Amino acid sequence: MDTNRPALPPEIARRRTFAIISHPDAGKTTLTEKFLLYGGAIQLAGQVRAKGEARRTRSDFMQMEKDRGISVSASAMSFDYKDFRFNLVDTPGHSDFSEDTYRTLTAVDAAVMVIDGAKGVESQTRKLFEVCRLRDLPILTFCNKMDRESRDTFEIVDEIQESLAIDVTPASWPIGIGADFVGVYDMLNGQVVLMDRADRNVVAERITVGIDDDALADHVPAHLIGTLREEVEMARELLPPLDPQAVLDGTMTPIWFGSAINSFGVAELMEGIGALAPEPQPQAAEPRQVAPEEPKVAGFVFKVQANMDPKHRDRVAFLRLASGHFTRGQKLTHVRTKKPMAVSNPVLFLASDRELADEAWAGDIIGIPNHGQLRIGDTLTEGEAIRVTGIPSFAPELLQNCRAGDPLKAKHLEKALMQFAEEGAAKVFKPAIGSGFVVGVVGALQFDVLASRIEGEYGLPVRFEPSQFTSARWITGPKAAVEAFAERNKGHLAHDNDGDLVYLTRLQWDIDRIERDHPELTLSATKEMMV
Repeated sequence: MDTNRPALPPEIARRRTFAIISHPDAGKTTLTEKFLLYGGAIQLAGQVRAKGEARRTRSDFMQMEKDRGISVSASAMSFDYKDFRFNLVDTPGHSDFSEDTYRTLTAVDAAVMVIDGAKGVESQTRKLFEVCRLRDLPILTFCNKMDRESRDTFEIVDEIQESLAIDVTPASWPIGIGADFVGVYDMLNGQVVLMDRADRNVVAERITVGIDDDALADHVPAHLIGTLREEVEMARELLPPLDPQAVLDGTMTPIWFGSAINSFGVAELMEGIGALAPEPQPQAAEPRQVAPEEPKVAGFVFKVQANMDPKHRDRVAFLRLASGHFTRGQKLTHVRTKKPMAVSNPVLFLASDRELADEAWAGDIIGIPNHGQLRIGDTLTEGEAIRVTGIPSFAPELLQNCRAGDPLKAKHLEKALMQFAEEGAAKVFKPAIGSGFVVGVVGALQFDVLASRIEGEYGLPVRFEPSQFTSARWITGPKAAVEAFAERNKGHLAHDNDGDLVYLTRLQWDIDRIERDHPELTLSATKEMMV
């Protein structure tokens, strides 16, 4: 992180834009709820574990998410907390939706990593952490579910240090675990914080007392006091002290312990995000980097979500503002098409609720309703031809043929599939020979989501059938060589929704053969979202 940059305007400097990453079931959605509760954005937390209506938490707006209790699309939420403006992006925890998460991480300045106190660092957490590391994102860690049987605190810290190769400094320390968990010791402010379990749906009362105060015995069982004092002393001796610059550089993560469902430790984590997470950072772009303090507005689309409101069959592009001060109605240039675009109805999100955004600053995330003009990777500016870089598109790992239940509705199916391809929800390939479409995804659950959405949003039953192909690669090279190759390999060729040429493979041998026989061609498993 560059410490020599000029000071940001106060409105930009108070923004904290971050994603929450975790393995499924670590409690990420519950933590998101409590952030909104503490930020005053909602009055009542919808308990994730409750049945029926109460189960439907604010950030999970798609029907399938509601039915299955998982987050399958990243949604953005903006709210104030004390002196800060938080822009929180909730990401899918399920590995089948990892591509959406990877793209989301291009639009944030930090990540909050949620881990389960009993399970520690799980596979999906490790994968997402590596993506954060590639981008040098600062990471703050929340160890959740301490009110259930959890592992030893030092063991959890050791595992994070060993498996993720990052220094860990305790920002808080749990007092008891499982049924004995009564609160945390805030190591940054030197006070014990005890919270009331009585009502999970309100901001819990905080009782503060010093670790050496006699009054501690009024609140904490005697056998826990000795253990707490001993562990805190050991932690101070054995673990590195907090270094804010190391946190910004992504080499150290502060860890807070708590229980999101019981509102334990959430306030301390939010204070930590305000104090330790970075203000809006410069954005990589061609031909030059974009700095947040620049007066002219620039922003990029990192996500497109269709039909967030089924009644209006709308389509919203999520735009991360990289610079400037945007006001509603402002005319911006759509760099890919070189056309002006009046942004007259921009929205700010509170999950599925939205309100008109009269203004927004660098670091904010706004939604732009549109009819298909905006795609993932598009850049909007006040005229300069800037292209934001680093927004990836990955080759799918699973391919299936997709057919409409009613053959007469094949045209409608094409429209629906192209819509989802532009959202980034799936890859859609039109084979050079034959009819129908080949749909590619990262995880099998995405086929269920697509079928459910195509039927729900377009009234179109579809079926997915096994494909002879197992993977796809984008082809690039000299024009004449590509055309000659395409002519001889039509049975394997398709075009994606951007019209780019794709080679569909059955076996790894297919890829090896082309690399051997056609060294002038490049087969790629990723494609940057070109704009």
